Amino acid sequence: MSNRILVFYGSYRSDRMGIRLARFVVEGLRGRGDDVELIDARAVGLPMLDRMYKEYPNGEAPAALEKLAGQIRDADGFVFITGEYNWGIQPGLKNLTDHFLEEWFWRPAAIASYSAGRLGGARAATAWHGTLSEMGMVVISSTIGVGAISQALSVDGQPTGEGGKALAHAFPRFADDLAWWMEAAKAQRQRKQPPY
Repeated sequence: MSNRILVFYGSYRSDRMGIRLARFVVEGLRGRGDDVELIDARAVGLPMLDRMYKEYPNGEAPAALEKLAGQIRDADGFVFITGEYNWGIQPGLKNLTDHFLEEWFWRPAAIASYSAGRLGGARAATAWHGTLSEMGMVVISSTIGVGAISQALSVDGQPTGEGGKALAHAFPRFADDLAWWMEAAKAQRQRKQPPY
């Protein structure tokens, strides 16, 4: 059975390297038969958070917010592709996620991080774990961290070199873990209405 997965990417930089990892993850999940859509924060173009989606009167939210709220509600799970900025998380991706709250509830999330350096965005991944949990998602234990991203993935998201080989090796477990939690969450939501 196909799962509906949204892959979120948040860099606004002109020479974005993380888009390579986003493409790799999207294609990898599609290759497993999932219905996957890339949500690029820069393309969505939300303003800095003033009002959350839920703070607008019914039917009065800006079109981009309304559309994205529906996409999030309809998804079975999420993947967050995150770079590391000064030991922290990307502001573009954080701004996009903060526009919503209840829409995220009761679904699993996975984190795939990257950096130009050897740590592969591990500190950003750690920061995202608590943030996503607080927003009502179950964060899976399997993560992907891609260091020296320009050497590990080609422009079109194909694995290259030793880093790419390691990524290709790690991806199936990452995807299996996410799939297991999506199936578990769907089954539980069908069995019993969430408590809030």
